Amino acid sequence: MKIKYFVQKFSVYLFLILVINTIISPLVYAGTNQILSKGQSYALSLLGLVTFSLFIYLFVVIFQPEKF
Repeated sequence: MKIKYFVQKFSVYLFLILVINTIISPLVYAGTNQILSKGQSYALSLLGLVTFSLFIYLFVVIFQPEKF
């Protein structure tokens, strides 16, 4: 039961990350004055999203440890 719920949520989160990355990557590419390639700008955007997601997760875990 929990695994099925996790898989459903994981799919939604993965989809949202891909959509947000598609929106942010052209902004990063435009902001670097084309010094970075498109692949590098997508990777940089994904790294930023993962870092921000980890920040939010750790913030919640620190201030609401009883949920985990």
